[in-house]
Amino acid sequence: MSRMRPADDGDELLTRLGSLTAQARERAELQRSQVELAIALQRGMLPSDMPTAPGFHLAFQYAPACHGLNVGGDWYDAFMMPDGRIGLSIGDVQGHNIEAAAFMGQVRVGLRALASVTSEPGELLARTNDLLLSLGSDLFATCTFMRLDPLNGVLESARAGHIPCVWATADGKSGIAEDEVGPPLGVEPGLEYPVTRYRLTTGGVFVLLTDGVVEGPLMNLDEGLDQVVRLAGIAAVAGMKPASLAAAVIKGAERVGHEDDAAVLVVGYDEPDVQP
Repeated sequence: MSRMRPADDGDELLTRLGSLTAQARERAELQRSQVELAIALQRGMLPSDMPTAPGFHLAFQYAPACHGLNVGGDWYDAFMMPDGRIGLSIGDVQGHNIEAAAFMGQVRVGLRALASVTSEPGELLARTNDLLLSLGSDLFATCTFMRLDPLNGVLESARAGHIPCVWATADGKSGIAEDEVGPPLGVEPGLEYPVTRYRLTTGGVFVLLTDGVVEGPLMNLDEGLDQVVRLAGIAAVAGMKPASLAAAVIKGAERVGHEDDAAVLVVGYDEPDVQP
C-alpha cells in the first residue's frame, strides 16, 4: 500500500529550495563584487604612464588573474628618482584577494617613498622590508628593483625572492640574468639584498616579469623563461620596439595556462652607445 506525502511537505521543500537558491545567488554576487573591487583597486594603483629619457624606452603589459575568484597582487612601476635616475620595480604579493591587492599598493608606495631617502637598490629593498614588517601584515611579497642611469645605460638590480629578468642584445645574444637573490619582503627583519650591475647597449632590452607570465599548469618556470628568452632575442635582433615585445610576452602567458596575474615591464635602448 503506497503512502502519499502531504502537500504541505512539498510546499516546504520548494520553499527551502528557493531559499537556498537565493542564498547561493547572494554569495555569488558578493564574490563577484569582491573580484571586481580588487581588480579596480589593482588598476587604480598601477601607473598608466612611464618616465622618459633620451634613447630609453619603457613599456608594460598587465593581465589580472580571472581564474575563478582569484585576484592576485602583481605590480609594475617606473618613476624618476631625485638623483635623475629611473627606478623600475616589479613584484608579486602572496595571496589572491582584496588584501593582496591592497598590500601590493603598500609595497609600491613604500618603494617610491623610500627611494627619496636612498636610491641604492639593495638598501632600498632592505628598508622596504623593514617598513612592511612594521605594518604587522601576515602577507609577503617578492620583488625586483632596478635603478637605471640614463647617462650611461647602467642598470643596478636587487631581487627579493623574485624570478630573474631576461636580457637580449642586438648581436643575437640573450639569456636569463644570473644575479644573486635575497629573501622575499615582509618575512624577516634586518635582511640584506645583493646588487648586480648590467649595462644596456644599443638595441638591447631587459624584460622584467612576474611568474604568471612564465609558470602555470601547462608550462614550468624554466620552460616559460626560455620562451621569453627566445622572444627577447628575436625582438632585439629585429629591432622590435619595447611595446611590441611586451605585448608578445604577455600573449605568450596564454601558453602557460595563465591562472595568475601576469605583469611585464620592458626597458630598451636604441641610441648610440654612451661612455660611462
